[in-house]
Amino acid sequence: MLSPKRTRFRKQHRGRMKGTSYRGNHISFGRYALQALEPSWITARQIEAGRRAISRYARRGGKIWVRLFPDKPVTLRPAETRMGSGKGSPEYWVSVVKPGRILYEIGGVSENVARTAMLLAASKMPIRTQFIIEG
Repeated sequence: MLSPKRTRFRKQHRGRMKGTSYRGNHISFGRYALQALEPSWITARQIEAGRRAISRYARRGGKIWVRLFPDKPVTLRPAETRMGSGKGSPEYWVSVVKPGRILYEIGGVSENVARTAMLLAASKMPIRTQFIIEG
């Protein structure tokens, strides 16, 4: 799964997800893409599940680009812990996704293969998405 090699700080604030994505909202590499329509945190496991679904369906035909990276640590407290005693330890990594963000791109395959592959990846995502074509 994806995670940063090192970070400047171990823990982050949760933050807000207002507005639309103004970076990473255009197709840059492939011909077809999957675009987010809702704001959400997408975990490294979900990103990897979507990537595997696309690559398995495309059967190593064409090229896949994963356009998001989980760079935000999410902390969890141990189960049955009393209040206080500080913030929990980082458990997993998420990518903050806003509406308009491109999640995956694919090129070198036909449109119906790309559409079906992206549909499989979209079913792994916790948000509504849309299939878009460059142009």
